[in-house]
Amino acid sequence: MPAPLSRVPAGALVTALLAAAFCVQAGAALRPHVPLLLAATAVSLAVEGVLLRWQRVVLTAFAKSHADITVRHVLRDLLLVVALLRLGEQQEPLYTPLVGGLLAFYALHCAIQAVSVLVRRTRTLPVVTRNIDASALRLSPAPPLLLRRPGPRLLLFGLPATVGLLVTAATGDPRCAALGVGLSLGLAVLGLADLLLRLLPSRRPVGERAALEWLDAWLAEYRPTAGLYFSGGASSAYQANMWLEPLAKLEGRPLIVLRERFMVQKIGPTDVPILCLPKVSTLMRLEESSLQVLIHPSNSGKTSQVLRIPTLKHTFVNHGESDKLSSCNPYAKAYDEVWVAGPAARERYAYAEVGVEDKDVVEIGRPQLDGVLPYQGPPAGPWTTVLYAPTWEGWDGNPGNTSVIEAGENVVRALLADPGVRVLYKPHPLTGSVDPRAGAADQRIRELIRAANRERAVPRTRDTGDLAALTGELDRLTTLAGRPGADQVERMLVQSAPEPGRAEAVARATAAWEEAYWASLPEGEHQIVVDARPTLYSCFNQADLLISDVSSVISEFLVSGKPYAVANTSGLAEDVFRKTFPTVRAATVLSPDAAGVPALLDAVRHPDKDELVQERAELKRHLLGPDEPAAQERFNRAVQELCSAALAHRARMAERTAAEAPTEIPDQRRSVTPPQRAHP
Repeated sequence: MPAPLSRVPAGALVTALLAAAFCVQAGAALRPHVPLLLAATAVSLAVEGVLLRWQRVVLTAFAKSHADITVRHVLRDLLLVVALLRLGEQQEPLYTPLVGGLLAFYALHCAIQAVSVLVRRTRTLPVVTRNIDASALRLSPAPPLLLRRPGPRLLLFGLPATVGLLVTAATGDPRCAALGVGLSLGLAVLGLADLLLRLLPSRRPVGERAALEWLDAWLAEYRPTAGLYFSGGASSAYQANMWLEPLAKLEGRPLIVLRERFMVQKIGPTDVPILCLPKVSTLMRLEESSLQVLIHPSNSGKTSQVLRIPTLKHTFVNHGESDKLSSCNPYAKAYDEVWVAGPAARERYAYAEVGVEDKDVVEIGRPQLDGVLPYQGPPAGPWTTVLYAPTWEGWDGNPGNTSVIEAGENVVRALLADPGVRVLYKPHPLTGSVDPRAGAADQRIRELIRAANRERAVPRTRDTGDLAALTGELDRLTTLAGRPGADQVERMLVQSAPEPGRAEAVARATAAWEEAYWASLPEGEHQIVVDARPTLYSCFNQADLLISDVSSVISEFLVSGKPYAVANTSGLAEDVFRKTFPTVRAATVLSPDAAGVPALLDAVRHPDKDELVQERAELKRHLLGPDEPAAQERFNRAVQELCSAALAHRARMAERTAAEAPTEIPDQRRSVTPPQRAHP
């Protein structure tokens, strides 16, 4: 029995429709049958538009099958020419110039594509910047997007010729086809001229050598001291973004060093200068700069490349700490120092025996958490706000990594069963990226929350006018400038050195937006938080209770001193679970059936029933270190000390090199005695 039409993938339907249109067009051209030819060609063109707009995956499959848009467009026009020849066999000489014009148009199309590749290469610089005035590199706006995309360009530029051929087939007047082909040729000539002008020496950016000389000059002028080094995939940018604010507050001149060009736009709002150095040879120019320390929030394959620079000191800060093995990766021993939040991480490295020596471990706290508010007592209003923030499933398939699959729905159902609870659900952004079951469970949890909101029927009576204005202001300050068709060179031009005071303005606008956002929500309405705003730490400040997994989230939440619970989906007994994962020591442990949720909520509402207050305070000091001095101050001090160590190392190496250098290098041409000939 054939599958229902609703179950057939849209891509398959569109592909079948396009193939049918070509078959009908071929039959109509050979018969010939004008009405059928017109209909089939119109359908074919419409399907091409659908593919370009909504079915990019199908276009990729066509290209891999050597049936890209150029082939399809040539075939479409060829069938129209065949139809014309069949319809006007006595006027065949009249159509010869039309065929020549079409051939010339396709030749121009190929020429435009070749020149666009040359233009792209001239606009691919060895360095990509942000928050830096790089106008000396002769930056300019990018060519129109249409000239850089062969598919849409051919479809649009070739449309007049195709329409002209269709009209001629319907009317028998070859002037229509001539006009259409002429318009297509004119558009192609204009596009080619636009690109050729961009290849003039005065119109293109500087060459690679001049760009590298500019880079050296900028480094010498800016004189960076400490930098954040990051390399990774598009979904991993959050690992670097969480260190932007602490980096910006450092003494000296901070810098961000990236390796992937696309990552320049993934880094969040910051005024810190950003350099993307894709090639290893370009990266090595940092050796001659004033840069002393690089801070690494993650490990990547390209980390080993920058570790080769002997003039730099490297430290690993990680993007979060937990009891998982990933928090004490053996790769950490490659760095000069490993910076951790508190004594717990120091002990974790010692216990793991991965080669990180205790003398190289420095406790700096978590400077990102300075904005998390401390515990203010039990819920004062009618609602108890519970933040459920599970982590993702991880790469190793361990069922204890995330509670979403086995316990997530039970936890949320138990919370929703209490009429006085407001749920904030904030899943990890990578949920479902490895295990489809986690993605499916996440969607079911969201539907549970939506259904609960429908039943609660909370009226939306609050004025959101202020929020809309604040959102617009914050977007204006934080949205990266640049039109949709901009390339890297154009973005470097418009994302130049920031205006003075922009960072302070962003901080004020963010604080105002968060206050207005939470105030605008109907009281008691459950929230699914998946956007970049509000942040996890902003959710911390709203929550009376956290339910999460063994992850850095619970370590960071501890700074608030509020109650928290951890779902145990590991299969371990509770006592073994607590012993295996020290961060659970001060938590309420929930079984997968979430049977302990009512008692947990009762303890949150009645602090006299909360037996873990003292343990949370002790665990907070163990995980995050002391409250004084502040984490940002400890972070800054660690950076300055490592910078001093780097400068001292450079001085020693310079002295040693000077001492070992010979006073005079002999001239080999004079010092080598020529061989003597043996006399007979």
